[in-house]
This record gives sequence, structure tokens and C-alpha cells, in this order.
Amino acid sequence: MNKTTTLGFLHTSPMHVGTFEQLAGEMCPEIPLAHMVDEELLREARSAGMTPELEGRIDELLVAMAQDGAVVIVCTCSTIGGCAENAARRRGARLVRVDRAMAQQAVAQGERIALVAALASTLGPTRQLILEAAANAGKSVAVAEMLCEDAWPAFELGDLTLYHARIAQAATIATAQADVVVLAQASMAGAVPLCAGLATPILSSPRLGLAAALELYRGAAQRK
Repeated sequence: MNKTTTLGFLHTSPMHVGTFEQLAGEMCPEIPLAHMVDEELLREARSAGMTPELEGRIDELLVAMAQDGAVVIVCTCSTIGGCAENAARRRGARLVRVDRAMAQQAVAQGERIALVAALASTLGPTRQLILEAAANAGKSVAVAEMLCEDAWPAFELGDLTLYHARIAQAATIATAQADVVVLAQASMAGAVPLCAGLATPILSSPRLGLAAALELYRGAAQRK
């Protein structure tokens, strides 16, 4: 592999850069990373939804990242994940939606799945992803949604301690009627340690998503 070959990340918040740098330092320190941050993608998705224009902008970013050497790209935003997959499919690009492995694991662990999100725009795409994973596994699941609206303002202010505390509180409530709880956004991962005493599994996407990306990346490297 040449020096320009990287594992790429498409983010909609700069806060994700540190999260995945730290994880990669644990899981794949030998692999060079490249980060693309475009906060406008999430703002546009929240205001206008998943539009052809948004998909076109994502398409352009994927092309640019691939030209810069990214052989696999991880989309770390759950809201635009499906849109990014569609764009990558058209391009024949290798893209990993960060929450897909989490959805698959949730389906494997239970039939009653609680979906906790801090953004309303994330609920629909993540719910659809879980149902898709269930259909692929030949299982029937019930998805209960919980929107933690008071958490996102803390994230936007950079107060991750408060953000994760509010997510953990919501996840704890959600366990009452669930076999497994899914934290819809990668930014929520810091809430998992706060739920350590709960019997119900609490799943977050960053580590699972990166593991899936590494499998694809290493497979691509072996084929070269």
C-alpha cells in the first residue's frame, strides 16, 4: 500500500474527529486516517430533509475523498447515512455507514429495540436501518423511539458531560421496555459508561462501525 492510501471519515461535526482518532489509535494505529468535516450537511438535512441536492453534495465529497486516497470512507452521521450509502453505491465507492453494524447487533440481541436519539432527524433513518437489518436477518422486531430533545443543545454548546448525562438518563428509562437500547448518534457513545450498571445492553456505533470499516479496508488492501 502506498503512503496516500487512507481510511476516510465524513463527519458533520468536528467533535467526531477526536472520537475516531482515539478509537483508531487503539484499533488500527498503523492505518493513516483522513477526515472531512462539513457541518452544513446536517443543517441542510434537518431543514430540508434528504434531497437530491444533498445527495449530490455528498457525492462530490466522496469523489474528492477517494481522489485524495481514501479507499474506504466511514460516514459518521446517522442522519445522512442512508443518503451517503446511495451516493457511494452509484459511484461504486466503499462506504461504511457507522451505525449499520450497531443495527445488526441490536437485531441479533433482541426483538424489543429502544431507539434513543437527540435529533428528530435521526430517528427515521435509524429506525429504517434497524428494520432493514431485521428483514435481512429474517427477524421481526418492535422499535420504540425516544427523542431526548434537551440533550442536543448541550452538544452544540460543547458541554459533552451534560450531553452524555442526559442521554444516559434517557437510555436508562428506555431499558424498562426493551431487550436492547440503541444510541442513534455516534456522539452519544460517551453515555455508555454511565449506564454500566444496567442489565439491558446499551449499544453505540463508533467502535462497531470502525471495526466494520477496518474489515473492508483490510480486505481491499489484500486484493491490491
